Amino acid sequence: MLTLSAYLGLFLSAFGAATLLPLQSETLLVALLLSDSYPLWALLTVASAGNVLGALVNWLLGRSLEHFRHKRWFPVSPRKLEQAQGWYARYGHWSLLLSWLPIVGDPLTLVAGVMREPCWRFLLIVGLAKTGRYVALAAITLSLN
Repeated sequence: MLTLSAYLGLFLSAFGAATLLPLQSETLLVALLLSDSYPLWALLTVASAGNVLGALVNWLLGRSLEHFRHKRWFPVSPRKLEQAQGWYARYGHWSLLLSWLPIVGDPLTLVAGVMREPCWRFLLIVGLAKTGRYVALAAITLSLN
């Protein structure tokens, strides 16, 4: 039961961290790695799946939110939205390789939805970026341990 709780906690932490919520999953992943109680591949799989699915929520929000861009309650000014769209149009889908970064990564996945990035390409690039971050974090953690 404790094993399932650890995996569920890691998944939810990674999922929430990839949305616009101010959460992080790296600390929990490092703690679970250092406990030496869980297989590396399982932790990386669970964290990556949660993080990519959280980013997919942002993408879906971006696809549906643009319909409301002219409403008074829309959270982003038209100027800021146009700036973000221009930046994404300039750098294209490869900018999603930065989706693992704090602060800019989550809004970037939202803008990808607004810009109608194809889902398959979004998942492929974001999956590579976010999994790569967890693999690098695990490699650093285990090399220092």
